Amino acid sequence: MSASGLSTARLGRMREVLTGHVTRGDVPGLVAMVARRGEVHVEAVGTREAGGEGGPMRRDAIFRIASVTKQITAVAAMILVEECRLRLDDPVDDLLPELAGRRVLRRPDGPLDDTVPALRPITLRDLLAYRLGIGAVLAAPGEYPIQRAMDEAGLSPGPRAAEIGPDEWLKRLGALPLIHQPGEKWMYHTGSDVLGVLMARATGRPLEEFLRERLFEPLGMKDTGFHVPAGKLDRLPAGYSPDPATGALVLADDPRDSRWARPPAFPSAGGGLVSTADDLLAFCTMMLNKGMLNKGRHGGERILSRPSVELMTTDQLTEQQKAENTVFFGGASGWGLGINVVTRRDDLANVPGRFGWTGGTGTCVYTDPAEELIGILLTQRYMTSPTPPAVFRDFWTCAYQVIDD
Repeated sequence: MSASGLSTARLGRMREVLTGHVTRGDVPGLVAMVARRGEVHVEAVGTREAGGEGGPMRRDAIFRIASVTKQITAVAAMILVEECRLRLDDPVDDLLPELAGRRVLRRPDGPLDDTVPALRPITLRDLLAYRLGIGAVLAAPGEYPIQRAMDEAGLSPGPRAAEIGPDEWLKRLGALPLIHQPGEKWMYHTGSDVLGVLMARATGRPLEEFLRERLFEPLGMKDTGFHVPAGKLDRLPAGYSPDPATGALVLADDPRDSRWARPPAFPSAGGGLVSTADDLLAFCTMMLNKGMLNKGRHGGERILSRPSVELMTTDQLTEQQKAENTVFFGGASGWGLGINVVTRRDDLANVPGRFGWTGGTGTCVYTDPAEELIGILLTQRYMTSPTPPAVFRDFWTCAYQVIDD
């Protein structure tokens, strides 16, 4: 056993299990990282493209991290809260007038013109806690009028970002009624994308510019952004989506003609970033250190205060709100400010206080303060449901079974 409390023999088991997923064709390749008490163990397995094309997977591969983006942009919002440039419980109307004077559907499946006035304005807390009143509709495609309207407007969550700018995106969102009253229900995703527009307007700068100055550069996240520069495209693996009928992997994003090869029209604060395992490790280490940068390299400089990190990683939802979203929370977790928080131990990896999230392009990043453990899994296989695929579940089992103290 090392000083970190990680078993060398059991780390070998993790490699065997992950290699098995690649050998069986579940994923073409992956990068897995487990870090504890200063020790970092990395596995780069498989290839960057199916069939062995593109060469072997590399530790510095740049992945589309999808909704793992959410915890990063939530930290950026809390920076603005600490500077008193934004306030958690102030209405967002001044900066986002498109969302002022909201109308709310009488019932979620009702016609778009059957509405009542919103009982109160939307706040920053609503955006971070996903209780602004609109988000992903968990119903069969096209079942609800509001769902169809969101699809037609390019506002529905998914791997395809809207090909419109932030102002037009928010204008389209403001033209639709809310599905629920602000604060009433938890609805996934949309709050983060609104948050990105809010931060850009609050700072008077493009979102990526603000993120780079206040997060990416201080943390040394040199490969994180909303697109992959031309000189780094050889490190972008292909992205694949499973065929619903056969399960075979179908190319969804070719690195030679990737939509991530150019800056997006809409930089999605809910799912638009690309990053590497080492960049994400730097972010997670800061969160594990309660907002402080790596003391050895940065002399104790802070990104956030300890109280802000503790607030972000505290469950903000009611029991009813969680019960209505068991597909996301499974009865053992909730939602903080922009991040999933484990509340009950019902599995090997479900340690109360553990926080993080998964991304629909096949990524999963969690930090566990109780065990001082960071786990990062980056794959190329897009998810088709909120239920974690087997490679995710096996990675987390392996990450926790290596603990040897």
